[in-house]
Amino acid sequence: MEQNKKFKLVASKKTRYLLPNILTLGGVCLGISSIKFSIDGNFSLAVILILLASILDALDGRIARLLKGTSEFGKELDSLTDFVSFGIAPVFILYFWELNNYGKLGWTIALAYSVCCVLRLARFNLTKNESQQEWRDNFFEGVPSPAGGLLILMPLIYELSELNFNFEIRNFTPYLTILIALLLVSKIPTLSLKKISISPKTTIFLLLAVGLIFIALLFYTFETLLIFSLLYLASIPISLFIFKNIQKKQTLKTFDEDHEDIL
Repeated sequence: MEQNKKFKLVASKKTRYLLPNILTLGGVCLGISSIKFSIDGNFSLAVILILLASILDALDGRIARLLKGTSEFGKELDSLTDFVSFGIAPVFILYFWELNNYGKLGWTIALAYSVCCVLRLARFNLTKNESQQEWRDNFFEGVPSPAGGLLILMPLIYELSELNFNFEIRNFTPYLTILIALLLVSKIPTLSLKKISISPKTTIFLLLAVGLIFIALLFYTFETLLIFSLLYLASIPISLFIFKNIQKKQTLKTFDEDHEDIL
């Protein structure tokens, strides 16, 4: 007798690839939707959707590694999603909010940011760290695109927040956008914290911190986003100092090992 063949959308061995890719596709839907809401003038929801897209972007890669579901398809899909959600959507939000007031110059700035973002993503896909330089995995080369997408929205986030310092921040929007675009394609090392080991004793405190951050985002969304954006900008020179310090130690270690081999 012939056994009944069950219909399977995906082979059982491939199901672990589904969840990360579903999260990635969810991110691109959020990014495109944010453009729609910015056209409608609902900038607060547009910014929130970019935030949610960045959270999904942080989760999909980690879940893929956890499930051992990484693939070349997922890698390419993630890069395309990043370009849409963080290279196009945020700068379109800015354009409809403020940059369109600058005419052709505003559109040129928007294009420049998108071009820098796609160049940054292309370079990231081609960059492979050597096995003896695993410490570099804890650093990005330049500002990552999800961070850049949120950083250029800082003037809008400030205006949406309840903070009022009698400061006209709209005028700084073009300059900040250009600065972040340059940071995207720069070779300045920024912290990624992908392979930072966490002691089991500190796990409870980490979970508590994550919980507090989510509570702050829930009740003080734009104020919390603004604070973290400023902290991230402040961390760039710190990460550069840490990178140079580790690089110097690794260079001295390699020199000592080579010197011992010669002797």
